[in-house]
Amino acid sequence: MATLDASTRVLASRAGRREWAALGVLSLAVFLVSMDATVLDIAVPHMTQALHPSATQLLWIVDVYSFVLAALLITMGNVGDRIGRRRILLVGAVAFAAASLVAGFAVSPEMLIAARVVQGVAGATLMPATLALIHSTFTVARQRALAIGVWSAVASGGAVAGPVLGGLLLEHFFWGSVFVMNVPVVALIVIAAPMVVVESRNPAPGRLDTVSVGLSVLAMMPLIYAIKETAAHGPSGLSGAAALVGVLAGVVFLRRQRWLAAPLIDVSLFRRPAFTVAVLTNLIAVFAVSGLLYFGAQYLQVVHGMSTLRAGLALAPAMVASGVAALAAAPLMRRYSARTVLVVALSLQVIGAVVMFGVRADGGVALYLVVETLIGIGAGAVLTLTSALVLSAVPGDRAGAASAVTETAYEAGHALGVAILGSVGTAVFHAGVDVSGLPEGPAHDARETIGAAVQVASGVGGDVGARVLASASEAFVSGIHVAAAVSGLASLLMAVLALRLLRR
Repeated sequence: MATLDASTRVLASRAGRREWAALGVLSLAVFLVSMDATVLDIAVPHMTQALHPSATQLLWIVDVYSFVLAALLITMGNVGDRIGRRRILLVGAVAFAAASLVAGFAVSPEMLIAARVVQGVAGATLMPATLALIHSTFTVARQRALAIGVWSAVASGGAVAGPVLGGLLLEHFFWGSVFVMNVPVVALIVIAAPMVVVESRNPAPGRLDTVSVGLSVLAMMPLIYAIKETAAHGPSGLSGAAALVGVLAGVVFLRRQRWLAAPLIDVSLFRRPAFTVAVLTNLIAVFAVSGLLYFGAQYLQVVHGMSTLRAGLALAPAMVASGVAALAAAPLMRRYSARTVLVVALSLQVIGAVVMFGVRADGGVALYLVVETLIGIGAGAVLTLTSALVLSAVPGDRAGAASAVTETAYEAGHALGVAILGSVGTAVFHAGVDVSGLPEGPAHDARETIGAAVQVASGVGGDVGARVLASASEAFVSGIHVAAAVSGLASLLMAVLALRLLRR
């Protein structure tokens, strides 16, 4: 009889139509957030022509969204645990739509950066809520694993779908349409979520420590600023001071979490090798894919003259491969172990980085797409595995905060990928453009971005213009090679770490 009762309880807890419909709504939300991290990549040439940002402003426009997301995910995950995860999902969705409208109709780089900041704040309310709601909605282990796989596939697919959908829109509409398209998607989420998503929260959350909130933000922002400014302008007293402030704030934040009754991050979880490897692997995998994707749209459109639609569609195989890898990761982990699958996924990213050295200014488009596919497969598999490992390590009442740790690693990986790899590539580009024979003003513009260099070369014409264009293309590709070397080394080190720590 006890066995029969247990079976009945399991059957009663199995997900039905409403739960799978809820997964669809939650997946739509995470698709929106992850897509917006990359959709601007394909629009960079168009946006550059319209708003004329500097190289530093361009990096901020592309990166500040993920940067703010990473800084606030832990905080918003804890807030959602307290006030209700569905509630914060709906509030964040409305704010996200409003910020998207402002971004779509921005008339200056500063206005666009500000809108992207608000998007990041709103997006930080969505990401941890989706995974935590999946944790509370799917109580059967196998169904939860499948749901996490779907969530991961959609998150990975959204990141790569950004350039594809952006390319389709930019063929027919203005550059801001890549943001305006968020509004009808948010409307669908706001209408459907109350009907199918069941509210959940931590029944005994404790007090939210506002000092820890401030310290977590203070640890992230100065560090990213220091990285960007050092790459763009070289070391300085200001960037050094910013880095020092970020490191000190991070140390104080971690120490504070150890004695709080209700910490933002349970640092004791990092004593578990599986949890630590999951978080770090997530960060490194996304670091590699986002950093190289930042260059992709510019390489295809500016260096090789592809239309936005063709460039977006060229990245579609990487999107499909990433989604398939995310869905396949859970069954592969059951068969071969998480350690094996994680090491293989990271190894694919290392191989992709090596293959990237075959990409050239006068050819190698096919190789570039192979690289994106290899790195996308690795990132897709990693996201599923790390999300499952993190959720399995915590009780259900801390699911939102634990999910936020994973997603913080995800968004921090994206922010650092664009900041570090983008800045490294930009520094190489600055040094490689031949501006001899140009007046001071055009020479400065040509060194800013590859798009600006093409415009200067077109305006100057003749032998000087041809020389500027050729050197800019070569310098841009050299920057990609250096960025690939950095990302490949990071993935290799992470694979070795996973191999050592995940022995059981």
